Amino acid sequence: MPNAPFVQVPPQLSNQYAADRVLRSYLSRTLPPDMLMDIEPALQRMGELAGGELYRLQLADRASEPRHVPWDAWGNRIDRIEVSPLWREAERIAAQQGLVAIAHERRHGEFSRVHQFALVYLFAPSSDIYTCPLAMTDGAAKSLSVSGNKALIEHAVPHLLSRDPSAFWSSGQWMTEASGGSDVGLSETVARNETGAWRLYGRKWFTSAIASPMALTLARPVGNAPGGAGLALFYVETRDAGGMPNRIVVNRLKDKLGTRKVPTAELELDGTPAQLVYGTSDGVRHIAPMLNVTRVWNAINAVALMRRGIALARDYAGRRMAFGAKLIDKPLHADTLAGMQAEYEGAFHLAFFVAELLGRDEAGNASAEQLELLRVLTPVAKLVTAKQAVAVLSEAVECFGGAGYVEDTGLPQLLRDAQVLPIWEGTTNVLALDLLRALHDTAGLPLLQREVSFLQQGVREPALLRYSAQVERVLEQAAEWLADAARNSTEAVEAGARRFAMTLGRAMELALLLRHAQWTLEHEQDARAVAAARRFAAHGVNRLTPMRSEDASLLARDA
Repeated sequence: MPNAPFVQVPPQLSNQYAADRVLRSYLSRTLPPDMLMDIEPALQRMGELAGGELYRLQLADRASEPRHVPWDAWGNRIDRIEVSPLWREAERIAAQQGLVAIAHERRHGEFSRVHQFALVYLFAPSSDIYTCPLAMTDGAAKSLSVSGNKALIEHAVPHLLSRDPSAFWSSGQWMTEASGGSDVGLSETVARNETGAWRLYGRKWFTSAIASPMALTLARPVGNAPGGAGLALFYVETRDAGGMPNRIVVNRLKDKLGTRKVPTAELELDGTPAQLVYGTSDGVRHIAPMLNVTRVWNAINAVALMRRGIALARDYAGRRMAFGAKLIDKPLHADTLAGMQAEYEGAFHLAFFVAELLGRDEAGNASAEQLELLRVLTPVAKLVTAKQAVAVLSEAVECFGGAGYVEDTGLPQLLRDAQVLPIWEGTTNVLALDLLRALHDTAGLPLLQREVSFLQQGVREPALLRYSAQVERVLEQAAEWLADAARNSTEAVEAGARRFAMTLGRAMELALLLRHAQWTLEHEQDARAVAAARRFAAHGVNRLTPMRSEDASLLARDA
């Protein structure tokens, strides 16, 4: 009989909590033992869902996308958005598991954010970015809760934090307009007070998760000055009491590279009823609490997608035979996987470190220095982890050869979805400039240098000490660069802001890797975190290679 034809075995996933050494080790180091024991059953259940039922539904639902239904059968404008089966299931799970509520219930005090984001991290890769509306919901709950607006707090926040899927509301965040993009101060949406009630008129160019029942949005009250200070923050509900569009017209859904399950729309606001959240100005400042939360969600999503790509690539490498051996046994392929793992581990520890700071702030336990550190590291963590995610997932797709380029394997979606992470919540360049403002508003680089020194206090292993010295040296070089650039011109500082931000982010990642590696040696007798730190350091930390500003001026306009 002829030999049976060769058929490639697809990659498999197991319980994603049980299989995640990095997450389990981090939680063991960070959480009090009784707290970890309390939340671990929920983590196990979410890990089983993420690697089992939810992942299988994700693969089966691959080709489903949201659908815009403008009219009903009788000619009524309904603008209904039909989301995919996976998204409907993801919403149910998210509500029941309290993926937003946990952070606001604060049952675990300052560790509530760690608890929340550990579950989100497990859930995210199998949810087809349902974490997008969850992030905005969390941010909206935060913004409303600190607003002092009693009526909105009582009306909307219980829905945002509900664990009952039938009562749960997700929220949108409508900032982007064709005129402005990241320059929100150019927004053209107008707010008019008509017979004692506010109504909005204008066009929103990107409104993610338009199926949400509510949104926070920016508009300029008539008569206000131009710029960001003249905008106000408003609360809107997308449907009226009869379930019809609330003077909102959906022009179309965006046809996007990735995050295709997220229904992102272009909207016309035609007298949409709205309520002021704060006063009639300073809307950009008032929406900042929402952006700070969503940027942390962005970083957690980045590390979650990296972890999923590596998990699939590693499993496949253990099954795929090529040139007489399994891929995992080929030194070059193992080296590639090791490099991906090191970048992911650095990103993981930075993202969760910022989550810890956020939790301390919300619990009222953060020192003044920790609050400043949160202000500095939030944009850094978002921008550096997002860039790492795109690079790591590009490698992950390549690890499958041609199969990684074929849509029905589900693998290209990982890379397409990751590509939005450097764009959402502020592009890399926007956040690099935000970092410069944060350093100006705080103690600056000495703040990071002190924190790194603190993180390195327990590092004693000779194999790690040399890298501690490397981190401190890089931060000194960054301080020298900033001083030199500032003496030259503000343009020189701005031109190098991205490389400066990446350098600070990678320095923090290495410092956090070293701290955790020392702990794993002492408490788990595991050298894998040491290997990750060593490999990460070898990839390079300092991105501040000398650049001539006149070269940028010439090459950016090269014909």
